[in-house]
Amino acid sequence: MSFLRTIIGAGVPERPNGHGLGPCGLVPAQVQILSPASTMKKRVFLIHGWEGKPEGGWRPWLREELEKRGFEVLVPAMPDTNHPKMGAWVGHLAKIVSKPDEECYFVGHSLGCITILRYLETINKKVGGVVLVAGFTSSLGYKELEGFFKKPIVWEKIKIKCKKFAAVHSDDDPYVSLHYGDFFKKELNATVIVEHGRGHFSGHEDVNKLPIVLEQLLEMSK
Repeated sequence: MSFLRTIIGAGVPERPNGHGLGPCGLVPAQVQILSPASTMKKRVFLIHGWEGKPEGGWRPWLREELEKRGFEVLVPAMPDTNHPKMGAWVGHLAKIVSKPDEECYFVGHSLGCITILRYLETINKKVGGVVLVAGFTSSLGYKELEGFFKKPIVWEKIKIKCKKFAAVHSDDDPYVSLHYGDFFKKELNATVIVEHGRGHFSGHEDVNKLPIVLEQLLEMSK
């Protein structure tokens, strides 16, 4: 099956190396001296949604693909996934990340997206990039999700912490309309990707691979 894809936006930047001499008593040789920044491993955090689990859907595939390319990938089980609470989810993510930096990247699915955005509101460091898959900015009419949206989202705080965003949506998502992608573009200058026939990007819809997310992460982390 072929998928239609629409992309609005772009990506960007990166990094140096140094050289030094070999040990005394040996023929001088050029060796690479890595700066602290260049030795830091890029970390990617994959955050599942409401009633989700780390091993569900396309996350195992994405984890494997990223690890092949040298990323460290963390896929935490979010607390009480059937009855999510914003404080518990954001706190758990903060604990898992520990020390955020510009070598940190985040991928959220569904409720995982607002969890990442709420986390970015709380930190005072910049991160490398964020991919929002089927993200939304309201409770979608579900009482269980209202706690994540009681406070207005502080977009300015979020934009200071991260300059690279992508929002991935499907044209037949039964829960999340395409206008949320427009909203992320307006508020975060996100690259917006609309895929065809992917539903809510869930495993039970047979979405077990999501190459566009890998593409966006690789572009962001150049």
